[in-house]
Amino acid sequence: MKRPIFNDEHQMFRETVRAFIDKEVTPHHPQWEKEGMVSREVWRKAGEMGFLCFDAPEEYGGAGLQDFRYNSIVSEELWRAGATGIGWGLHSDIVLPYLMHYANAEQKKRWLPKLIAGEHILAIAMSEPAAGSDLAGIRTTAVRDGDHYIVNGSKTFITNGIMSDLVVTVVKTNPELKHKGISLLVLERGMEGFERGRKLDKIGLKAQDTAELFFDNVRVPRENLLGDEGKGFVYLMQQLPQERLHVAIGAMGSAEAAFEMTLKYIRERHAFGKPVGSFQNSRFKMAEMKTEIEIGFAFIDKCIMALNARELTTEEASMAKWWTTDLQKRVADECLQLFGGYGYMTEYPISKNYLDARVQSIYAGTNEIMKEVIGRGLGL
Repeated sequence: MKRPIFNDEHQMFRETVRAFIDKEVTPHHPQWEKEGMVSREVWRKAGEMGFLCFDAPEEYGGAGLQDFRYNSIVSEELWRAGATGIGWGLHSDIVLPYLMHYANAEQKKRWLPKLIAGEHILAIAMSEPAAGSDLAGIRTTAVRDGDHYIVNGSKTFITNGIMSDLVVTVVKTNPELKHKGISLLVLERGMEGFERGRKLDKIGLKAQDTAELFFDNVRVPRENLLGDEGKGFVYLMQQLPQERLHVAIGAMGSAEAAFEMTLKYIRERHAFGKPVGSFQNSRFKMAEMKTEIEIGFAFIDKCIMALNARELTTEEASMAKWWTTDLQKRVADECLQLFGGYGYMTEYPISKNYLDARVQSIYAGTNEIMKEVIGRGLGL
């Protein structure tokens, strides 16, 4: 089904992104999976192509494009190619908005040019060993000391954790105030006492450098405070809808990729003297998945345009996130089943699709939390 939200310019951009991934990403991704991280070179090449930080102003080297359709194309194409180690989406769609909305002019001048060029990489540090979806429960502290904050604590499950140069870090500047005591500080590579832990060994997203971060009396200049002290929780709530939509877009790209590779396989694979796809069970399963994928894209596209119009609500983003990621996992499972024993072999891409999908209902707020958000929005 044609997706009317995309015009000819968007389609040309999609072709450019797909060609870039085919040439610069896909051939190297298996090696990156073995190494547990991608190369910095591919980040710089993406910067040269203008694939990073679309909405950053032209004065800093950005395109100044306030159109999330471009962001969605990059996310869809990466997931469709199985290039799940590339952290461009986290960089541009999830973390950059904090700088765009809350950084002052001096901070933007200091940070944005290298982020746009792919020379520096962003991460955001929310989760802790004892606090995931419960942001108010974080224990990392930032205590004022003259013109600095002294940061102590740790973070875990941090995407781009090893490669990141700037980390938007959620800290408690006043532990007694709970939500109102949360602030956002930007920690920079090389700050004394800021250490990277091990690259975490995950069942999927193998090329993504997910890591632990440790802060031992890190002196962070007050100039690295984002926005106002004590407003961090409010800022997080304001930006989480876009983060959740980003996850949903990737989920749909992944589901479509799983469907397409399975359709090709069951047309070619024979059992009992005829194509696997000719059996009624196969036809019914594929019909069901195709229908749900079309429904998912229709809702996601509506959400993208609502975000562009600054009308996307927290509840709508939560609906998109939980439903599409559940669909993604279900499609991956059904497709792997249609591959039979071969689907369980790592040499077949459907196995990677299946493993990469599993975390999508966990990060960016678990799907259980998404349903809580929606339920509370109903006044329940």
